[in-house]
Amino acid sequence: MNPKKQTKGTVGTTTLKSMINDERTKNKFKELLGNKAAGFLTSLLNTTNGNAQLQEAEPQSILKAGAIAATLDLPIDPNLGFAYVVPYKNKYKDSYGNWQEKNEAQFQLGYKGFIQLAIRTGQYKKINVTELYEGQFESYDPITDELKYNLGGKISDEVTHYIAYFQTMNGFEKYNVMSKEEIREHAKKFSKTFLSRFSSWQTNFDSMAKKTVLKLLLSKFGILSIEMQTAQKVDQAVIKEVEPNGNVEVEYVDSPGNASDIIEEETANNDVQSDNEIVENFNSEDLF
Repeated sequence: MNPKKQTKGTVGTTTLKSMINDERTKNKFKELLGNKAAGFLTSLLNTTNGNAQLQEAEPQSILKAGAIAATLDLPIDPNLGFAYVVPYKNKYKDSYGNWQEKNEAQFQLGYKGFIQLAIRTGQYKKINVTELYEGQFESYDPITDELKYNLGGKISDEVTHYIAYFQTMNGFEKYNVMSKEEIREHAKKFSKTFLSRFSSWQTNFDSMAKKTVLKLLLSKFGILSIEMQTAQKVDQAVIKEVEPNGNVEVEYVDSPGNASDIIEEETANNDVQSDNEIVENFNSEDLF
């Protein structure tokens, strides 16, 4: 065991605990979550305590990632799969031009989180994402958007395709179909940590693949509320600043731009009152 790492993690956890116990932090999260605030902060601390790498991340970055999850009203318990706080080693050049490394927490949505946010809009009659196994996929026509499959045709446990689908309340429906190999190529292109044994792509490929195919579908063809647009922007990002006018400053440390490669830099309609109220509640220079 490396005693230096153990000490570093312990210090990080202690600092996060003291920040969470600060009355200003409690009050801000209570404004966001009401009576659920205490449970959420406990879950954030437990999540950090249960991850040795996350314990070494800067406490402010953990708290900011947690605050974003709170604004979206998504639990960050990794066992639930809605949202995650993920450690990431960020390399940068200091003022002298020397490469340095710092541990930061990155916010990530799970595919269940995207489905939850879509349901809240009230605009989707049906929405789902799933895998197809060898023998089940027959064909997909990208021009007519017709998918043919046979669930009874499964011949092995090998996943060959991932399918995302939605139907809106007015009847519009759309598929996104990607083979397992297409998902891999996408991940290799947009995730610098794809090959790392600690990467979510290596530890939980199925969930990451489902999120990718669903996120791309919603980004291109979905009805995106302000909440959904914010989620698209902050996903897989280190949260740097949250401004009173509703803008969120992020850094995509694992991918050039956002992993979907199609997300706009600014969240639309920042002058919407409800969105401004959300972010003002946890914008605090002295704590975050």
